[in-house]
Amino acid sequence: MELKELTTLEEMLAHIDAIRHLYPEMEEEKYVNYLSLMIPHNYKQLAVYDGDIVAGITGFWKGVKLWSGPYMEIDNFVVHPDYRRKGVGTLMTDYINQKAESLEMNMIVLDAYVENFKAHRFYYNQGYAPRGYHFIKILQPDRLSK
Repeated sequence: MELKELTTLEEMLAHIDAIRHLYPEMEEEKYVNYLSLMIPHNYKQLAVYDGDIVAGITGFWKGVKLWSGPYMEIDNFVVHPDYRRKGVGTLMTDYINQKAESLEMNMIVLDAYVENFKAHRFYYNQGYAPRGYHFIKILQPDRLSK
């Protein structure tokens, strides 16, 4: 398995099919638009390749909050269905952990849907724990990614 950081719109767009494992209806135009807004704010992706197959992909970016100081956020964590339970997710979280430590981040954060119990178990096993609730108020439900 080979890991590679993706930093350009072109590199990320080339792997839209991997993102569609999480958001099956993701349109290319929407993906390009969102990435164009995210990349200037330190957004990158990590891809795990098994030859030409993207076995896993996740976004990550740095931020700062008053309560935590510098942190790294994992965003849109996707493992190809054929590669689940084969260590790909652990490769990605280990890489992000090392990256965050090298950048002297105070913590790594992520969101997981409340009904995604498999993800909860995985993140617990990786040393993550819930700290609170992430409250949302949806203003434009038709614009959410599916």
